[in-house]
Amino acid sequence: MTPIRHNASDGDPVLDAVRDCILAVGVRRTTLTDVARRAGVSRMTLYRRWPDVRSLVGDLMTREWIEAATGAMPDREAGTAARTRIVDGLVAGVHAFRGHPLFRKIVDVDPELLIPYVLDRRGASQEALLALLTEALGEGHADASVRPGHAQRQARSLLLVAQSFTLSLRTMTEEDDPELSTEAFSAELRTILERTLTP
Repeated sequence: MTPIRHNASDGDPVLDAVRDCILAVGVRRTTLTDVARRAGVSRMTLYRRWPDVRSLVGDLMTREWIEAATGAMPDREAGTAARTRIVDGLVAGVHAFRGHPLFRKIVDVDPELLIPYVLDRRGASQEALLALLTEALGEGHADASVRPGHAQRQARSLLLVAQSFTLSLRTMTEEDDPELSTEAFSAELRTILERTLTP
């Protein structure tokens, strides 16, 4: 898949600094002063781009989530059906998100940051992921590996499934039971996606 670019540039020292601050103390205890000091820039330099920590964190999450998602999506290979790439990418993406240090820190310490993107509106990273999925679904329609349907609706439905496994899986797993382990649920997710997409 072609990676989708986003506004926050890769390797941005300010975004790297806010990531380090959040990993150290969480979002609520991170200040623009802390970020400026760690990035080696003035607070005024930060204020020119971001009015507050929340907007800075928003750009960081966009960068990190898109990078994790595009990194999980397999490259096109000759003879590989689009459905296989979509299913493999979503299963790997859920795993990547759940193991992502920033995601884990936010879920554990500042979960309220994620609530607007679950209940009220789509964020920039969700829009980018939907574009990625819609493109892949179009390819699946073309190679007949994905059942016909409205590509945007299908993409949104897939993202809803992936989000639920990403955000809520730990409420359902029991690692001492092989049938209810994370690995078992990953296999179940794969089955759900395959059955949803197969013509």
